[in-house]
Amino acid sequence: MTADGIPRALVIGAGIAGMQAALDIANAGYEVVLVERKPSIGGHMLQLSETFPTLDCAQCILTPRTVEVGQHPRIRLYTYAEVTEVEGELGHFRARIRRRPAYVDWTRCTGCGLCQEKCPARVPSDFEEGIGRRKAIYTLSPQAVPNKPVIDPASCIFFQRGKCRACEKLCPTGAIAFDQQETTVVEEVGAIVVATGFGLYPPAEIGEYGAGEIPDVLTGIQFERLLSASGPTAGQIRRPSDGKEPKEVVFVQCVRSRDPEHGLPYCSRICCMYTAKHAMLYKHRVHDGQAYIFYIDIRSAGKNYEEFVQRAMEEDRVLYIRGRISRLFPQDGKVIVWGVDTLTGKPIEIAADMVVLATAVVADPSAREVAGVLGIEVDEHGFFREADEAMRPMESTRPGIFLAGAAQSPKDIPDTVAQASGAAARVLALFQRWTHKEQA
Repeated sequence: MTADGIPRALVIGAGIAGMQAALDIANAGYEVVLVERKPSIGGHMLQLSETFPTLDCAQCILTPRTVEVGQHPRIRLYTYAEVTEVEGELGHFRARIRRRPAYVDWTRCTGCGLCQEKCPARVPSDFEEGIGRRKAIYTLSPQAVPNKPVIDPASCIFFQRGKCRACEKLCPTGAIAFDQQETTVVEEVGAIVVATGFGLYPPAEIGEYGAGEIPDVLTGIQFERLLSASGPTAGQIRRPSDGKEPKEVVFVQCVRSRDPEHGLPYCSRICCMYTAKHAMLYKHRVHDGQAYIFYIDIRSAGKNYEEFVQRAMEEDRVLYIRGRISRLFPQDGKVIVWGVDTLTGKPIEIAADMVVLATAVVADPSAREVAGVLGIEVDEHGFFREADEAMRPMESTRPGIFLAGAAQSPKDIPDTVAQASGAAARVLALFQRWTHKEQA
């Protein structure tokens, strides 16, 4: 500690923004406490197959970073945890962190996976967005860091019926701990970075598009899991209804984005690009397939983004249709899509094998709760409010608490990483000022 503050940071959220901020601060020589509410780190990027506009493997980019975070000597990582209370002020924050029980002793667990292999309970996987299944004892993904499982009491036969205990009987190191309780730790830090990420508009609330009701109407993130080699179909594009390869796929952009009637007037910023990516990757896998994209406008404002969209149109023959969808309904094993081409004024009907919805990026469901704990503000859409939108976008409304990534507003990966490094730089400026004063 110095006279002005503690040169130690708390980073809340361990997606790509939180990891970047934590690594920047730790690599500069300062300690970081990194808190992630899920069992492992990586955030939404962990679910991606490829990234735009280069079509690089997302896991090839992400995995070295998650491993570096997990092994960094100056990063104290708390997963399956959340910050429940913050007291103090700039330079002297006191954070209470609650860690949920994993019902597995991670100090004994070797990550061998035998418990998951033998567990008899299977439920829909949140990580696979409901199109794949997991066991009651599970890790989020094959690339999980830490590579340690947790038990979900809601789906565990022992917790629900008092029977089974198969994982406990088979664990070679005796790591299963059904009596494990939640723990609380207190950490003192000088600055905080909020990187809690984003959510996606709930499919169940998009009734007119059939999401959640018609099996072959998927969200963009569900389609992403179909594309992923580690996904439920090992990268093969198959219809959930019958497992067949779809020959005609309709992609619909701006599903609840730019939609004032439903309270979301803003652009989600990433949908035009990831929809182009999805259509291209579909064509790369299903060469005789046809991809249609319904759009309002194409917003491709990023380095090499416009060229990427043009590639989709010209090289992969993706058919862009300017217009809205009026109705979707199932008929004879197809999904009938009714819409209007607003450039020609003509109605359009497509008998699709699959429909993919680019649902709006929304504030993370925990954002308002986190804001209450930290004593900072959110805007009318639930994203964290910055101190000044133009000149201080990385600062929250409370001194010493900084914002990174899509927690502040919808962003693509490059902008997320840039803002995370910017937030880390603001933290480092404080720490260096405090330590230099002490040395003087």
